[in-house]
Amino acid sequence: MATPTQELFGSPHPPISVILPVLNEESHLQGAVSSILAQKYLGSIEIILALGPSRDRTNEIAQQISQHESRVRLVENPTGRTAVGLNLALRASRNPVVVRVDGHAQIPDNYLALVVEILNTTGAVNVGGVMAAIGKTRFEKAVAAAMRSPLGVGASRFHTGGIAGAVDTVYLGAFRRGALVAIDGFDERFIRAQDWELNFRLRKNGGLVYFDPRLHVTYRPRSTLKALAKQYFEYGRWRRVVSRRHSGTINFRYLAPPTALIGVTLSLIFGSLIAPVFYLPSGIYFVFLLLASLKIASSPIEFLTLLLVIPTMHFAWGAGFITSSKTLAPSED
Repeated sequence: MATPTQELFGSPHPPISVILPVLNEESHLQGAVSSILAQKYLGSIEIILALGPSRDRTNEIAQQISQHESRVRLVENPTGRTAVGLNLALRASRNPVVVRVDGHAQIPDNYLALVVEILNTTGAVNVGGVMAAIGKTRFEKAVAAAMRSPLGVGASRFHTGGIAGAVDTVYLGAFRRGALVAIDGFDERFIRAQDWELNFRLRKNGGLVYFDPRLHVTYRPRSTLKALAKQYFEYGRWRRVVSRRHSGTINFRYLAPPTALIGVTLSLIFGSLIAPVFYLPSGIYFVFLLLASLKIASSPIEFLTLLLVIPTMHFAWGAGFITSSKTLAPSED
């Protein structure tokens, strides 16, 4: 009698295509690819790198990897856009299971075996796990600590962990190829938040998106405050685009950063122009910031760094959400 995995994939160890959109990943690409090649998986693996117009040695490193490893193939992504690169890699891939990995991420050696098991046992069309942020420098470690805490990023399970189960979206993702093809892959009009938008359409098409905390992906956070602010500004900006495109997809967790930004800004303005009592909302946020930083920090230096990191994440996301232009929103098909 065929096992459930054999019924779904034709083999207990179906071949897997791992796709990576790559841009300016000189410091991390070798580690990302090495973690895929080191998988303890009995089935065959192909790795497809969609190379954008990097400004560093990323493409040179990719060429060297592909010359020494036949399982690695390269496709050109002249736009450098993530969704475009993912679709190019998807079209170049051949296998029934498609796993997304980013150029600055690393997966544990049992990752591919686990995703096949979870896809099979749950019937999901996409599975993902924990975005395990780990920094190297003091600043990166503070960012990583904030990203792993609900006080920094809210209670998304892919950030903070939690029980396995159905979710709205997951980090990266491991897909049934047929489910991706059925919805025409990633929407290339989305510069950011394309994973959230994709998972919405997968669910709308009747698919199950599933989180499992056993799937840990090492994520390298941004290394400067400026880069962090830009990242979270774009997150907020494009999450608003998703909410315009798909009504009913916003909850309080997404409204908290713009609400905090507006509240603190108005508090400071009214407090200085009208009466000190209006400083109360900004004072409450400052107390929250102190307590959150104390709870998250593992050292005095990290505490001080978090006093900058946490409001940068909150307010940059909020500013992006508030200023997101309607012209960014893709029109309905």
